[in-house]
Amino acid sequence: MVERPTFDELFAECSQSAVHLEMRDMYTPDDPTYLDWKAGVTYDPVERFRDWHDLIVTTVARGVEVRRARVVSEPVTDFVRHEYETTSVLNIPSGERVRWLSRRLASDLALPGNDFWVFDNRLVRFGHFSGDGTYLGQELVDDPAVVKLCCSAFEAVWERAVDHTDYRPK
Repeated sequence: MVERPTFDELFAECSQSAVHLEMRDMYTPDDPTYLDWKAGVTYDPVERFRDWHDLIVTTVARGVEVRRARVVSEPVTDFVRHEYETTSVLNIPSGERVRWLSRRLASDLALPGNDFWVFDNRLVRFGHFSGDGTYLGQELVDDPAVVKLCCSAFEAVWERAVDHTDYRPK
């Protein structure tokens, strides 16, 4: 295991690629943005997530490819629908490429037990969550075997997944 840098530091050190695999149907159930979305409150996702938006814009401008793949159950949960709607106005305009894969199409893929980021095919940041989606913390791993597993899992999902512009949640 390695030390715990911030996302800003991880992205600042990144020179080629940052890939993220999400496999949960619920995250951060008490998130104010999600709760506002559920309540029908109008808000600007870019303003709510200005730090993230600016981080990704800056990272992509340096030539780093940022990709995100989401494995989702269908019919999708309210939280995933919220993510889907936010993706068009936050993630894509920031410079991320995003794809979606129905969980039923991932049954024969070997996937790690936790969501993760891989930076430059050399460092994995696992995100740990409770059963209800509450964030519990991160774990950074630079073990080459773990990095290889996560890179392989991400690419397998990416290959099958549908681009955000073509995906319609069920």
